Amino acid sequence: MNAPLLEVEDLRTYFRGDEGVARAVDGVSFELRAGETLGLVGESGCGKSVTALSILRLVPDPPGFVAGGEIRLRGRDLLALPVDELRRVRGNEIAMIFQEPMTALNPVFTVGEQVAETLRHHRGLARAAARGRAVELLERVGIPAARTRVDDYPHQLSGGMRQRVMIAMAMSCDPAILIADEPTTALDVTVQAQILDLIRELQQERGTSVLLITHDLGVVAETADRVAVMYAGKIVEAATAEELFASPRHPYTIGLFRSLPGLAARGERLHAIPGTVPSAFRFPSGCRFRTRCPLASEQCAALEPPLCAVVGSHSAACWHAEEARAL
Repeated sequence: MNAPLLEVEDLRTYFRGDEGVARAVDGVSFELRAGETLGLVGESGCGKSVTALSILRLVPDPPGFVAGGEIRLRGRDLLALPVDELRRVRGNEIAMIFQEPMTALNPVFTVGEQVAETLRHHRGLARAAARGRAVELLERVGIPAARTRVDDYPHQLSGGMRQRVMIAMAMSCDPAILIADEPTTALDVTVQAQILDLIRELQQERGTSVLLITHDLGVVAETADRVAVMYAGKIVEAATAEELFASPRHPYTIGLFRSLPGLAARGERLHAIPGTVPSAFRFPSGCRFRTRCPLASEQCAALEPPLCAVVGSHSAACWHAEEARAL
């Protein structure tokens, strides 16, 4: 097995607020290897996007701050890098497709200028050469009449076209890692499939590693090699995609599967997960899912379960992972 390209270890990213400190990401660890796709899944507010922003040190401070942990890219701790070195990493070694391209793209510059800027900054290309390369990239991501559309502004493009521009920008410098934060949100089903196919094609061409952040388990099933499930700032289950979908071991993951039409067992009624996600300002003692879990016990209230192997490379943070199989 090749060595990890990216290692995130015990990452803790908090936010100061009127109610105290919100532990948005609270002890997250995972690895990303060369050429693989890791799906980071969970419902809104679980800490997925904050994890991604922490990797590139883009969490706004204040109110956010990284309280601890390490993020190593080929052995270098990104949290310890000087700002000028970190700027060389962003977009060049690690690139990110942000969740909403209409707000991520600058409305006062053409899309061509925005793609070309990355090339000028990281590759040192002259203005004319950068523009020519921008046209090539826009053509590669499937934008028709790219030589004309290169001079369009973001508001002149559809949502799917704006997302393609974001992908062109992200892939312009052949990064080793692509972070895709909800890349298909707010797109219709046909365009969603096109965007996912495009990311897969570019990954296969260039050997890029992909950290795919999504709440859509259907997207993960089609795309990811491995999956990490987040709940309330922590990873509660991790496995290969095949293992996870065949035999989930955490009650939260099982609850997610049973609540989705495409993943519930044939003929089974859909079930909602009872209760609500606890506030990041006031997590319950022990297991954070226990107030919603049908298997909760006194042990769950007293001790927080660690993420441990249940079989092979399949891990779950649950005192009752074996019993959960019967749910």
